[in-house]
Amino acid sequence: MWCLVAVISLLLFIFNYGRWSRLLNRLGKEFKTLRVYTLLFYTVATKYKRSVCENFDQLVATHPQKVLFYFQDEIWTSSKVKEESNKVSLYFESRGYRRGDVVAIMLDNCPEYICLWLGLAQIGVVPALINTNIVKDALVHSLSVAKCSAVIYGSNYGPTINDIAKQFTNLEKYQLPCKTADEGLSGEIDLRTELRNIDPYTFIQKLKFRRNDVLMFIFTSGTTGLPKAALLSHAKYSLLSSTAILLPPNSVIYCPMPLYHASGSVLGVGQALIWGNTVVLRKKFSASNFWSDCIQYRCNVAQYIGEMCRYVLSASDDKKINHPVKIMYGNGLKPHVWRQFNSKFGIERVLEFYGATDCNGSFVNLTNTVGSVGYLPLLLKFLCPMVPVKFDRETGEPLRDKNGRCIKCRTREPGVLIVKITNKFGLLDYEGYTNKEDTNKKIVKNAFKIGDRYCNTGDVFEIDEDGDYYFIDRIGDTFRWKGENVSTCEVEDVINNLIHLNDATVFGVQIPSAEGRAGMAAIVSDDLELDTDHLLKGLKENLPSYAIPLFIRVMKSIPVTSTFKLMKVQLRTEGYNVNFVKDKIYFYDQRCDKYVLLSLDLYDEIMRKTLKL
Repeated sequence: MWCLVAVISLLLFIFNYGRWSRLLNRLGKEFKTLRVYTLLFYTVATKYKRSVCENFDQLVATHPQKVLFYFQDEIWTSSKVKEESNKVSLYFESRGYRRGDVVAIMLDNCPEYICLWLGLAQIGVVPALINTNIVKDALVHSLSVAKCSAVIYGSNYGPTINDIAKQFTNLEKYQLPCKTADEGLSGEIDLRTELRNIDPYTFIQKLKFRRNDVLMFIFTSGTTGLPKAALLSHAKYSLLSSTAILLPPNSVIYCPMPLYHASGSVLGVGQALIWGNTVVLRKKFSASNFWSDCIQYRCNVAQYIGEMCRYVLSASDDKKINHPVKIMYGNGLKPHVWRQFNSKFGIERVLEFYGATDCNGSFVNLTNTVGSVGYLPLLLKFLCPMVPVKFDRETGEPLRDKNGRCIKCRTREPGVLIVKITNKFGLLDYEGYTNKEDTNKKIVKNAFKIGDRYCNTGDVFEIDEDGDYYFIDRIGDTFRWKGENVSTCEVEDVINNLIHLNDATVFGVQIPSAEGRAGMAAIVSDDLELDTDHLLKGLKENLPSYAIPLFIRVMKSIPVTSTFKLMKVQLRTEGYNVNFVKDKIYFYDQRCDKYVLLSLDLYDEIMRKTLKL
């Protein structure tokens, strides 16, 4: 088996590349990654064929006293999780809930959260994990699009639920008091009290699940519109949680992620439910408590997402921290933060990955290459194509050649990543959203031949000379200025190096009669002061002229999503309109080659098109 794989990989490599100067380096990477991916698929296959509930039952039977979760001063073994989830199954079954019903969960991080969705899943009820930050229209939309029959919510979210309750005629409401029953709101079903006296060992009819049966709904962040409910099957849950294969056995993993997000409930909690590792939960992420928590619970692995590592860096002083963490895994770690974080805290390995709840492809950095999200062996490229293709900057749709086929990008050429949809291996099925129209929008048909289908990830990637994949931007974040493509991530990296870990985000703004969009940066400064001369000097030294932001907005803070990604939509909408924006805005005036304060007169010149840009 291994000999055949090695021969095929070697032949594919020589046929496709033939760059003998890079042969040894690429062959080493090829065989290392292929070996790990083969082991991963082989190991996952044993879990993949069973439902999440069946995999968890097997874990409980094998290791009944295994500690799965630490939360504050609580210890939750596999048996305890099973007992509590059984109570949930029995209660909701007695209330008439059946396979295919949907129940929303809006709750802060805690072990009960996991028992709730697992207990619902055991009887075929689909849990919809609601972002605890949304209110009013976004919340109504989320409950409606998922067709929820009921909502389980923490009593601290009672006012939020009551605010929209009148818009639903048949929505049952179950509140879970934060600690004791008397903290809840009167007139609602107190779920904690209801579950207290249920015998968890009462017989529960075990359901048969197919691997593609829906396990849960997880919502997109909604930064570009209302949240979409993405389907997550039992099989995909097991696949996405397979990071455990790359971790030491019996790892203790620090997970400060929100449990309504896939990073928390799948990539974090899945390490415990499917693979039997121990996961440390925290109610909410705290940069100042990150290392003290890891030390207290003796975590050897920690999760991150988005800007989280930068916040931890900023919150740490110069003293050396003796902590047990050796491996970090997650996504969204920028190269300059990556290097500083590893150097300062002695992290041995970073497993940066790419994947999305609403996408059918994923890969992971197995070679510790800074900035890369992974390398795909040639055999896997052939079996499971994930291809950057040229795209329209305005619509985000792949461009086609004269034959109507997508155009593959060259080395180092940014393109939108499309992933082949196939059920041949059961790993690249595209599950989509509850809304069929939203699902169909993501599918690219006849991409390279008649009848094939690919998923448009909406993410811009490039592949370097060594075959490493690099995430560049979301499609909506890239822009074109003076006939050139500008990567906001590249500009943000340069700015972050110049301003030392303060928040900064870059986006494109429209200017009357100008083609494309001009660059604008929003930068956080506690005292609202900025050395624009130093900034401009650094930008000139590190960026081409067309990529230098035309506008700089200085702010006290930049809004972030609940998964610590900087939000650009509102900033892009506000733009550089000094009649509306009260923050300082600087304009790069090329007449004097300096950033100057954008005055009303200067703004009027730009809008009247009398200023040459």
